Amino acid sequence: MIEKIIRIAYEAGKIIMDIYNTDFNVDYKDDNSPLTKADKLANDHIVDALKIDYPNMAILAEESADDLRRLAYDYCWLVDPLDGTKEFIKRNGEFSVNIALTYKHRPVLGVIYIPVRDEVYHACQGQGAYFIEGFSLHGDVNKSIRIQVTSKTDNLIMLHSRSHQHPIIDRLIEMNKEKIGEIVHAGSSIKGCLIAKGEADIYYRFGLTMEWDTAAMQCIIEEAGGMLRQMDDTEMTYNRKDSTNHKGFYILNRLENKLTL
Repeated sequence: MIEKIIRIAYEAGKIIMDIYNTDFNVDYKDDNSPLTKADKLANDHIVDALKIDYPNMAILAEESADDLRRLAYDYCWLVDPLDGTKEFIKRNGEFSVNIALTYKHRPVLGVIYIPVRDEVYHACQGQGAYFIEGFSLHGDVNKSIRIQVTSKTDNLIMLHSRSHQHPIIDRLIEMNKEKIGEIVHAGSSIKGCLIAKGEADIYYRFGLTMEWDTAAMQCIIEEAGGMLRQMDDTEMTYNRKDSTNHKGFYILNRLENKLTL
């Protein structure tokens, strides 16, 4: 299954890149978030492929109408066809294709493809997290390199969102400055991938996100030995009636690196 999902994500990424290299238009949703042709075409490609290959599983995708019949299913796909649309519009390359499979509200498979870099991050529950550099349609998933979070507890690299600022972040950094050695800005779910790969250590996200923003990333992070929790320290669950992640979340390489406010 993992190889098939990686290829679907890769194909969606190529659709995105075809549009990325043109003078595309930007529309806006009711919540004022941006939407491009790339979001819609990649979404359609992924959803159509999943329906064909896995007809007995539910799908919750960002650019598809929500069908609440999904709540009756144990298995549900979560699809973010273009995570980081703002970065896509800025043309900084920091966007990704995210596909996750959840089982009874927990992520059990995650694939993140970064089209500009031709990088794949993937994980299945109980099997570890992996990285593929220079993936192609004929790429060999067996060339995956296993990744894991760092064991650092000081001089931490903290990630900061490029496009989502929150006033509490500055206070959080100030109150924990003795632990933080460097702050690095990055976009989309790439932040979670960097922690899973051991290139950063912590990330805090206040404000609203959606299920499809975090599911694939969470699976990869946890299989790499890290953790993702809501701000009240509870577990993030999926395939809920309300798909908004209201509480915010944090990602840590180690539990003892949890910051204090």
